[in-house]
Amino acid sequence: MAARPTGRRPGNPDTRDAVLHAARTVFAELGFGGATIRRIAGEAGVDPALVHHYFGSKDELFLAAVRAPVDPEAVLAPVLAGPRAGIGVRLVHTLLGVWDGPAGPALVALLRSAVTDPRTAAALQEFLLRRVLGRIAAALDVPTDEVSVRSGLVLSQVLGLLVARYVLQAQDVVDAGPADLAAAVGPTVDRYLTGDLRAPD
Repeated sequence: MAARPTGRRPGNPDTRDAVLHAARTVFAELGFGGATIRRIAGEAGVDPALVHHYFGSKDELFLAAVRAPVDPEAVLAPVLAGPRAGIGVRLVHTLLGVWDGPAGPALVALLRSAVTDPRTAAALQEFLLRRVLGRIAAALDVPTDEVSVRSGLVLSQVLGLLVARYVLQAQDVVDAGPADLAAAVGPTVDRYLTGDLRAPD
């Protein structure tokens, strides 16, 4: 007598994609702390052991789910393509476009988790500082001894905007269009990148 089908997906590349899709959904809903391998496996229709087989741990699955939908090179291309002046406006506008797009749920999951989980915060910091702001600083020939402080200031400005819009969902910030937000925040980012940071005499 043939064994009854379990209804679970076989171990193949489609299964890995299904797990990643489920992980993005569950992390976006529950954040890193609230999501479990069992919940994600159930969403994907696979055995939890198969999730561990593909990704090892929840931390590794989270990083895979977050990184998969975002190509830093594609994100930065329109930012670096224009003139030096206005790069802050382009950066803010481009980031908002990414967060409002298909990658948004996974990125919102990263933000929510970063608020409460130091390891997630470190992942977000690494992504923004090294893979985004570091490249921008290099393109602008920012002096080596200023890269850290300038990138940190940009991070504080951009991250504050993203948290307000996508995590805290401050109504006026949510209602504003990306172009308006970029026009308001971008000049400050420009000053942090290339302007005079000294206190006035």
